[in-house]
Amino acid sequence: MIQEADIGVGISGVEGMQAVMASDFSISQFRFLERLLVVHGHWCYKRIAQMICYFFYKNIAFGLTLFYFEAFTGFSGQSVYNDWYMLLFNVILTSLPVISLGVFEQDVSSEVCLQFPALYQQGTKNLFFDWYRILGWMGNGLYSSLVIFILNIVIFYNQAFRAGGQTADMAAVGATMFSCIICAVNCQIALTMSHFTWIQHLFVWGSVATWFLFLLLYGLMPPSYSGDVYGLLVEVLGPAPIYWSTILLVTVACIVPYLVHISFQRCFNPMDHHIIQEIKYYKKDVEDQRMWRRERSKARQETKIGFTARVDAKIRQFKVKLQRRSSTLVSQNCMPSPS
Repeated sequence: MIQEADIGVGISGVEGMQAVMASDFSISQFRFLERLLVVHGHWCYKRIAQMICYFFYKNIAFGLTLFYFEAFTGFSGQSVYNDWYMLLFNVILTSLPVISLGVFEQDVSSEVCLQFPALYQQGTKNLFFDWYRILGWMGNGLYSSLVIFILNIVIFYNQAFRAGGQTADMAAVGATMFSCIICAVNCQIALTMSHFTWIQHLFVWGSVATWFLFLLLYGLMPPSYSGDVYGLLVEVLGPAPIYWSTILLVTVACIVPYLVHISFQRCFNPMDHHIIQEIKYYKKDVEDQRMWRRERSKARQETKIGFTARVDAKIRQFKVKLQRRSSTLVSQNCMPSPS
């Protein structure tokens, strides 16, 4: 039974440890199953779903800018980013915020999950990892990549970059574009999170600070090591107001569609956890007993998910039996009759 299930839960007891050894999760008492499913099951599903969708978003937003630049330069083979930028993007600059999302994210507290068991149905209905959600995040990444590339090219193309009238070279454009990517993707994951701790603040905003610190320290190294990044932040980008204004403009332009989407959804088509968050945040469970009773009654409604799953399993078993019976009849008909 445990081997046939998607996730096996074993209960250690007097019957022995065989079920525990063959299971994915082990509990000591049956009453712990409620918290394992309703609380941790709900949290883990949303964490993993949001983390994977965000992976699609940030890598599309970053990777497509390289393709756009190659097409813009006639596929010359020249990269707009320094090699160290591309190496550190997934390893350091955007890894810790994703880890914090996958470990600490909680759309509602554990007490609320136990009060509203219907939230667990979001996982069984796959509301956060369907094709609509995945394609939406991929489209958001495509939009962000276009905004980052087009705005940077338009702003820096044939335009004075510094007070002396110098135009920006490829190193300045690449560093500015990469700065926009780091700020945009980290602000995006900050908007995705519903629960913040000091660790998440440290990981998200620390990643942004790490990028500027790296650009500063790398530019202070001798030119034989830093190359065209030598003194880039201190002498070129830092004193230029257009650098900081471009980062602000591009970051805001990238996150505006997501802000509009979540605002529209919360106002006109809220999901269950949106309503419950509003109830708990504004303490409407104390002031508006009618809303509280309505959500609690939804949590006690009978669901057909388990029944549907059992019916599908019976149908599959019936089909297997029919196939076996038909194969047996065919083999019997093919056997030669005794002479």
